[in-house]
Amino acid sequence: MGASFRPSTALLGAFLSSFMIFCLYPKPVLGITRHYKFNIKLQNVTRLCHTKSIVSVNGRFPGPRIVAREGDQLLIKVVNHVPNNISIHWHGIRQLRSGWADGPAYVTQCPIQTGHSYVYNYTISGQRGTLFWHAHISWLRATVYGPLIILPKLGVPYPFAKPYNEVAVIFGEWFNADPEAIINQALQTGGGPNVSDAYTINGLPGPLYNCSAKDTFKLKVKLGKTYLLRVINAALNDELFFSIANHTLTVVEADAVYVKPFNTETILIAPGQTTNVLLKTKPRYPNATYFMTARPYVTGQATFDNSTVAGILEYELPPNGFHSSISIKELSLFKSILPALNDTSFATNFASKLRSLASARFPANVPQKVDKQFFFTIGLGTSPCQHNQTCQGPNGTMFAASVNNVSFAMPTKALLQAHFFGQSNGVYTTDFPSDPTIPFNYTGTPTNNTMVSNGTKLVVLPFNTSVELIMQDTSILGAESHPLHLHGFNFFVVGQGFGNFDPNKDPKNFNLVDPIERNTVGVPSGGWVAIRFLADNPGVWFMHCHLEVHTSWGLKMAWIVLDGKLPNQKLLPPPEDLPKC
Repeated sequence: MGASFRPSTALLGAFLSSFMIFCLYPKPVLGITRHYKFNIKLQNVTRLCHTKSIVSVNGRFPGPRIVAREGDQLLIKVVNHVPNNISIHWHGIRQLRSGWADGPAYVTQCPIQTGHSYVYNYTISGQRGTLFWHAHISWLRATVYGPLIILPKLGVPYPFAKPYNEVAVIFGEWFNADPEAIINQALQTGGGPNVSDAYTINGLPGPLYNCSAKDTFKLKVKLGKTYLLRVINAALNDELFFSIANHTLTVVEADAVYVKPFNTETILIAPGQTTNVLLKTKPRYPNATYFMTARPYVTGQATFDNSTVAGILEYELPPNGFHSSISIKELSLFKSILPALNDTSFATNFASKLRSLASARFPANVPQKVDKQFFFTIGLGTSPCQHNQTCQGPNGTMFAASVNNVSFAMPTKALLQAHFFGQSNGVYTTDFPSDPTIPFNYTGTPTNNTMVSNGTKLVVLPFNTSVELIMQDTSILGAESHPLHLHGFNFFVVGQGFGNFDPNKDPKNFNLVDPIERNTVGVPSGGWVAIRFLADNPGVWFMHCHLEVHTSWGLKMAWIVLDGKLPNQKLLPPPEDLPKC
């Protein structure tokens, strides 16, 4: 007789518990489950004739590309082999009910400590397009980033002609020094951090920098074809103009949302933003190569990396043609003409062209009614110097940044855990001001008092609240464009303008028909932007400036969205391997 096996009660209980947790977690909707493994490791990399050890994913810089389809489930195991704590943010993914996988350290999770791992588990629901992933702790995203490409469901076409090929173009910043040492020194002295030494395209600085001709991104194309360029700005601190010499780009998507197509010679893209463009190549061999260049759009008064990154667009030689004997070195090289560094007029005009498709297949579900209105001032300020020393900020103070004059103090415990388990006491308060505590002429003559307050203050929203948020730049320490990123949601940019927002006049001009829908928007320098979103995703959601230096100085806050009444309106329980602080 064969041996029988009877599971113990403990074993059966463990199985049922695991099975229930598995059933609770998001499953692909007519999609598949894709597995990735990210080994966080140190890697020697040489740029600008300077070799240094960087934090990398799988030894690659930039990191590996993640590809999935709408409806797929992603299971990404991150194993930390470096001395730094790490966390990864999947920038632009809605994370419906799966906030534990969002990634910002001390907001939705404690960071992954050395020798530990964490599996990010989420399903891509109702999204397709170009996003990216990056580290979300300190300045580690300087080297820890990569593309996240979401293809449409099988059999679902793009709302434009299928391109011949697709290419990711991801901008970054290279520092010869260690970015962690740069920001740590700046936070100690209170001054501005040292700027980057180069911009990069797909990790390469290109021929306009010293010692970098061999480190140039080259895009080789065929005649008479259409290419989809998935453009991503993963730079730390700079909005960028981008252009390809003697070629027109057709913008078809922004932040993984299709837009009404329009042609342009140049795009403007802020850190945290993505833009898909179609590039139609020339029908006849041009006997030339073309620079693909990017350089910063600058509005603030701080020092910046005033350099230009270049890649090269090369045409493949036609077969059996008289051109076949031509050397690349003999071809003419055309250079791009980019807007002036401070061309706010171009920035405004470019932003005004971005409109949602607002079609039957891709509707713009703009909230038409508003349940709660908020008015946030966005800008720089100062904090007192610590320990009676003289600091390197304005008038011997320390640089700071704030939302409604609250410079956000990062907690030492994760906000989402504290919220979920009802342990907010001593971690955060829910008294974030919905309007400036002391109104003033926001874009007029700067006030004498530049000091900010500090606190870990959050806003609480009931489930399905319709929110309208006005974000107003201030002239304190100089007006500046701020790309604001909201985790967990897309929002509609219903209006923007210069000067102080006028609540009586400006809403009359809001676009509630086909406004652009995105996850990161530039608050205009010396102006304001109005957004609307529906708080239909329970959890704790970070909102911050995507200029990393401003985030480090405190230009950040968070929203708590409460559970709804129905089971599918509630935050799922935390996974068992959630990192501990």
